[in-house]
Amino acid sequence: LQVVESGGGLVQPGGSLRLSCAASGFTSAYYAIGWFRQAPGKEREAVSCIASDDGSTYYRNSVRGRFTISRAHAKNTVNLQMNNLQVEDTGVYYCGVYTWDSTPFISMATALCDFYGGAASTGQGTQVTVSS
Repeated sequence: LQVVESGGGLVQPGGSLRLSCAASGFTSAYYAIGWFRQAPGKEREAVSCIASDDGSTYYRNSVRGRFTISRAHAKNTVNLQMNNLQVEDTGVYYCGVYTWDSTPFISMATALCDFYGGAASTGQGTQVTVSS
């Protein structure tokens, strides 16, 4: 399974950035794709995830209303639109993918962001820096 992130960069507080993630090398119909971030000196945390079946989404509270995760037209590609970025959004953003053999008992988006983030296949990450 391969994961490639793109986007990121330097932006002033209040600005916007768009991240993209392309995943390949898997055939399961049951999967979720999500974004995780790690700030210097902090643990990696889930930001937002989206399920493959119904497109249900998960957002951490601090980004809800500012970030939007969506499935792109290309297969297994997900975008994260980040608006009104704040200094605390700074970090390395990783795209993660987790697949299941069948539908789990909870939303795959919630499952990935809340429970399976550590086991997800991730890319090399992209730096997002919010600074004035």
